[in-house]
Amino acid sequence: MANGAYGTIRIADPNIDDIEVVYTYIADRSIINTNNLKAIKLDAKSVLSPIIHPEKDDILGGLYNLRLPTSTFNQKGVYNIVIKPKEIKAKIVDCGVLSVRPDIKGLILDTTDSLLSKFSSKLVNNGLTGYRIEYVDVTSGKKTPNLFRIVTSANRCEPITENLTNSNQKSIRYRFNDASNLLFLTLTPSAASNIKPTVTPFIGNVGQEIIIYNTFFDPIMLEVEMVEHTIETIAHGIYGNQSESADGKFTIYTSNDKKEIYKQYNLFDIVDDFGKPLFKVKEEVTTIDSNMEFNKIINKIKNG
Repeated sequence: MANGAYGTIRIADPNIDDIEVVYTYIADRSIINTNNLKAIKLDAKSVLSPIIHPEKDDILGGLYNLRLPTSTFNQKGVYNIVIKPKEIKAKIVDCGVLSVRPDIKGLILDTTDSLLSKFSSKLVNNGLTGYRIEYVDVTSGKKTPNLFRIVTSANRCEPITENLTNSNQKSIRYRFNDASNLLFLTLTPSAASNIKPTVTPFIGNVGQEIIIYNTFFDPIMLEVEMVEHTIETIAHGIYGNQSESADGKFTIYTSNDKKEIYKQYNLFDIVDDFGKPLFKVKEEVTTIDSNMEFNKIINKIKNG
């Protein structure tokens, strides 16, 4: 019996509340030392908006409109924009086990923690399932590179005290209780391997800060370079209409139907004491002579 072919890539359709947008800026590409370059956060709701499906009133997965406000992106230079899953910061209250299944170990978070106050909608049973956890080093206070775990379950729980014969085990264990303020997270990998059954993977320490990310989409980095000239403005100088008056006023017009004045220059020669030409100069003027408007010149020609 033949196996069917199945697609493996799903178009992401995250909510804007689950997206974070940050950017960095450098004046030009010659800047090499960017170790102290600090990212700046943007309001995702003000720069991103989902596109609606053409046949139904729903989000068209994978397609969002990105709007870069001119109040922010108004300098010439290179902007690196990162669109990534939103960060949820928390502190580990405990690393414990379930009372009925002491072989299942997990992280315990306090949902009343001020760090989690903005994400109360996620702190429900299985609300964080599939999320990624990364760890902040206690000594340096910085995120530990390339160390992460995936949440396999998340349920409200409460602590209970049990009398244990083994003094090496903690007497505080946990059981599920939907009315509790604590959250029990199971992670993967968290089980010991067959090669070293006594060594369990690291899942965190009590009091350690962690960062929780959704896994709804892959982060995207966009490079936007703000320049003085665009293809359109370059076309004005190459293909736009031009005029030169007898007194050396050289004018370039836009290539659209209005033929507006785009740039204006003074043309003149520099000569020596004997009248011999030394230089030809084209100097851009800041005060535009409106008498050189294209339509005015054409009308003078037509009317004689």
